[in-house]
Amino acid sequence: MGSAKNTSTPSAPDRRERIEGMRRAERARARRGRIAVISVSTVVVAALIGVGAWAVTRGGDSDEGSDAKAPAKSAGHFTYAADGVGTWSGRLTRNHVGGKPSYPMNPPVGGDHNQVWMNCDGDVYEKPLAKEHAVHSLEHGAVWVTYNDKAAAADVKALAAKVGQTPYTLMSPIEDQKDPIMLSAWGHQRTVKSASDPAAAKFFAAFVQGKQTPEQGAPCTGGLGR
Repeated sequence: MGSAKNTSTPSAPDRRERIEGMRRAERARARRGRIAVISVSTVVVAALIGVGAWAVTRGGDSDEGSDAKAPAKSAGHFTYAADGVGTWSGRLTRNHVGGKPSYPMNPPVGGDHNQVWMNCDGDVYEKPLAKEHAVHSLEHGAVWVTYNDKAAAADVKALAAKVGQTPYTLMSPIEDQKDPIMLSAWGHQRTVKSASDPAAAKFFAAFVQGKQTPEQGAPCTGGLGR
């Protein structure tokens, strides 16, 4: 008579233990998955924040003196000291641009300009200048003497003689300026009554290659001439 067949059927407690073990393993895998997702997300967010900060920093960098075509016009006004010298309150950009920038003052005392300056080694011009070239001369430390048809001929002649003897100066007519004789430097401007007005000599002394000059020592020759 054969022996009875021994079948090993798991008991209910054993099945529950295996199921519970499987559930624990699944929960552990899920936890590892969530941790991995959080870690990757943290890295991505940090990278995006870093890129954003870099872009903001780059966007805020000033590249004055570059060839960027930014507009010359900026908000501002002249504030006049007791001696009659006006100082422009707005920021004066210094980008090299093509075309004809617009300026908020006339004559302009700064702003974006052409990459080629007007010769300003005591140069007297009998015809109006392209302002974007003259502004570049101001950046090099020149004083620009301008006049309109209301200026006395004798004053024009005397000022031309003064300019002709003074390096880092130039002179030209501007018919639509508000006063007969005006003197301009980078960021500064004043009106004078005549060639013999003591204020003219003081302006030359203060601003020909003065401390306002953005590019000290830059040349006033080798640019555009007559």
